[in-house]
Amino acid sequence: MFKFRRKRTLSFYQKKRVITPKLLKEILSWIIITCIAIMLAFVIVHFYGTRIGNVGDSMEDTIANGQGILVNRTAYKVFRPKKNDVIVFLPNGNVNSHYYVKRVVATSGDRVQIIDGELYVNGNIQKDNYDKMENGGIANNEITLGSGEYFVLGDNRNGSEDSRSPNIGIVKDNMIVGKAWFKLRFGSRSGGFIN
Repeated sequence: MFKFRRKRTLSFYQKKRVITPKLLKEILSWIIITCIAIMLAFVIVHFYGTRIGNVGDSMEDTIANGQGILVNRTAYKVFRPKKNDVIVFLPNGNVNSHYYVKRVVATSGDRVQIIDGELYVNGNIQKDNYDKMENGGIANNEITLGSGEYFVLGDNRNGSEDSRSPNIGIVKDNMIVGKAWFKLRFGSRSGGFIN
């Protein structure tokens, strides 16, 4: 008929857990792997990258004023900047200046000129989604870029101090800190890769 099971009574005595050598070895290996990962991340960030804050509205809508940017400092030790790369540089190599973040629109050997607010590279008008430039600056006359020279503009063409300005001028290889590759989340602005 009915079988009655014996109920287990409540006990405040627990079985002692035995830490086996196998368990101890596994815990130790996880600690070592975690420490190695933390040290590796520190080395990569410290020696190969840096974090900066964007100053000004010159790169709106791509990057906001004050938005954090991760910079790859080794990218241009191997390769040269190419058109449409967003670079970080110190104007005229001035280490006392804040970092400038701009987009490369022309590279070594290119001829650059701004005519009626439109950018021309090698005689061809550059079709883009940026506003017409109100001031061509030093690019009102054609400029031919030498080896290791770059012409850069801010994405906010009329609110940017860039290669058109005599204060900034042509950006040379030795002025470049690295490639801006990731923007951090900032207020309501989302983060992500920079293109």
